Amino acid sequence: MEKRQEEISIVLIDDHQLFREGVKRILEMEKDFRVVGEGADGEDAYRLAEHHKPDVLLLDINMPNVNGVSASEHVISVSPKTRVIILSIHDDEGYVYRTLRSGASGYLLKEMGTSDLVEAVRVVATGGAYIHPKVTGKLIEEFRRLSEQEGASERSLSADDAQSVDPRLIESLTRREREVLQLMAEGKSNRAIGEFLFISEKTVKNHVSSILQKLNVQDRTQAVVISIKNGWVKL
Repeated sequence: MEKRQEEISIVLIDDHQLFREGVKRILEMEKDFRVVGEGADGEDAYRLAEHHKPDVLLLDINMPNVNGVSASEHVISVSPKTRVIILSIHDDEGYVYRTLRSGASGYLLKEMGTSDLVEAVRVVATGGAYIHPKVTGKLIEEFRRLSEQEGASERSLSADDAQSVDPRLIESLTRREREVLQLMAEGKSNRAIGEFLFISEKTVKNHVSSILQKLNVQDRTQAVVISIKNGWVKL
């Protein structure tokens, strides 16, 4: 069956069957998502990625035989257009850095909500990056540490973008957008931001989209990194 242009094809790899089935059900509730394959280990990931060339591969970090980091590197080598999202129980920033350096475009904790999963797949499928909000703060702290030690080395996430941004861009944000940006930097999800500001999650998403457009970045992680570098938010 030929994939329609508007569909997002997905391969799901996780060795826990019940978890995998739950994620699959959530994905298949979206009309434009299509799960084209599923498996339980790194070898399945290689085989299915090479066969289907999916838009997105959801990949467990802890698997028998081959871990998610090694599998991510191999999958990207056989299917360069496939974007990888790592699924993990670990919120340590070291895991996030290793997965990003392996070529992955996303990192989700398995405690994720349904909206986080759907948003991550959409963001990554369209060329962005998605880091689970709970680990964003830790990732930024690690970014700052590496920047101080290595002079914003090439390992620092989005360092070049952060250095080249016009500092006056912050002036284009409304007061509410600055509040949302601050809460994003604190690692809050869209739902948590909405509850904190007493606004709907949909309104938060609209604010986030406006922030990304005004700051000329692709995803919320880049927005937070740029904001930290330029002193627009406080941690």
